[in-house]
Amino acid sequence: MQWTLVIPLKPLERAKSRLAPAAGDGLRPALALAFAQDTVAAAVGCPSVRNVVVVTDDARAGRELAALGARVVPDAPADGLNAALAYAADQVRAARPQTPVAALNADLPALRSHELARVLDAAAQFPRAFLPDTAEIGTTLLSAGPGTELRPQFGAASRARHLDSGAAELGLHGVGSVRQDVDTGDDLRAALALGVGPHTATAAAGLLIPD
Repeated sequence: MQWTLVIPLKPLERAKSRLAPAAGDGLRPALALAFAQDTVAAAVGCPSVRNVVVVTDDARAGRELAALGARVVPDAPADGLNAALAYAADQVRAARPQTPVAALNADLPALRSHELARVLDAAAQFPRAFLPDTAEIGTTLLSAGPGTELRPQFGAASRARHLDSGAAELGLHGVGSVRQDVDTGDDLRAALALGVGPHTATAAAGLLIPD
């Protein structure tokens, strides 16, 4: 099964606000872009992925991510994360109605293509499925197979909301790079320990993250 991934990204100046205590507002936008670049690069390199669609209104991010092979679409609804994801999924399905679609976070700087392939292969066994984040509170990936609506419920406590919506939880081991999103300094430290991609490694070089 060949998937289309939809990846949302806020305008960089507003992205990753919870990283400000660790990185400062000067570095925060560059880190947000670097996270997205490493996420998109790994997604494009995944053998289970046909296309990557990034939903963003940030011109700089759009240029950089398009250069990595993503298709970039504007956030036409301008009504929050879930509306953006639903819109992108509808755009994909308008061209290929039976395409399996998965929403993926843009802040997975340690993402490994082969681990993402494992998650998508497992997700293919269910009409809708999701992968919880490392904290087991949020969600890093939500999938919808052919003929199934994505129905994203991202945001605070999205793991519980996706469970309540009927999506199957994927209890996979050994896919830590797909679960390690980055919102805080502690998250970034954990991602760096896993081994981040080159864009994040460059952006975070010399950054001292307080304990």
